[in-house]
Amino acid sequence: MVAIAGLRKEQIFEAVQQMYTDVATQPDRRFHFPTGRAACLFVGYPESWLDRIPPSAQESFAGVGFPFAADVIRSGDRVLDVGAGAGTDTLIAAGLVGDAGRVLALDMTPAMLDKLRVNISLAGVENVEPIEGNAEAIPLPDACVDVVTSNGVLNLVPDKATAFAEIFRVLRPGGCVQLADIVVSQPIGEKSRSNPRLWAECVVGAVIEEIYLDTFRAAGFDAVSILRRFDYFSGSNSEDTRRIASALGAHALELKLHKPGGT
Repeated sequence: MVAIAGLRKEQIFEAVQQMYTDVATQPDRRFHFPTGRAACLFVGYPESWLDRIPPSAQESFAGVGFPFAADVIRSGDRVLDVGAGAGTDTLIAAGLVGDAGRVLALDMTPAMLDKLRVNISLAGVENVEPIEGNAEAIPLPDACVDVVTSNGVLNLVPDKATAFAEIFRVLRPGGCVQLADIVVSQPIGEKSRSNPRLWAECVVGAVIEEIYLDTFRAAGFDAVSILRRFDYFSGSNSEDTRRIASALGAHALELKLHKPGGT
């Protein structure tokens, strides 16, 4: 097990799972980051889109942006949602791909997967498949999806280079990625990085924006487009979180990525 700032990866994964178990099972609790339907609206989801999604999916939403601004999902596509959570983005994607398409919903937190299955049933969709796993080892074959979507998840992953390479691997040539994630403008101290709880709180796992983008380029993506920079932490109800995020220049990015090849 690789150590990161004195931590083992499993400690980080355990902290992340605990945090998002709480988001799944205690949606009315106040977290230091925005959650629920109000968070969806805050980061840019159209209200009319949300009205098509079960409230029990929205109540555990913890995304950091609006990746659908990339406008890359088409009818009939096969989509992978990395970090699907309770299913807000998964169910939106299911509507976009239609009956001819399919959405593979990957998450590593059992409580979120349980809630996702309930929400799939409530939504009455048959083109969604929940999958247990994490972004560093996606349990899918090569070149099997047309689009990858992710929202506020990759900053939580310890080995980003491996995760980005896995996304590249499962995407077909010519396929696209739409994502929103957290990056920073200032390096984060090793003391903070050694705290697993802080990893789970969306800030200390983030890397400097240009390093983040270069890691995607190194994975093989030939077009990395920034759609929006967004002051996500301004929506936090925690003064300490807003202060720390401001000091680090922490912000959300919405990105569109392209894998070379295809027709």
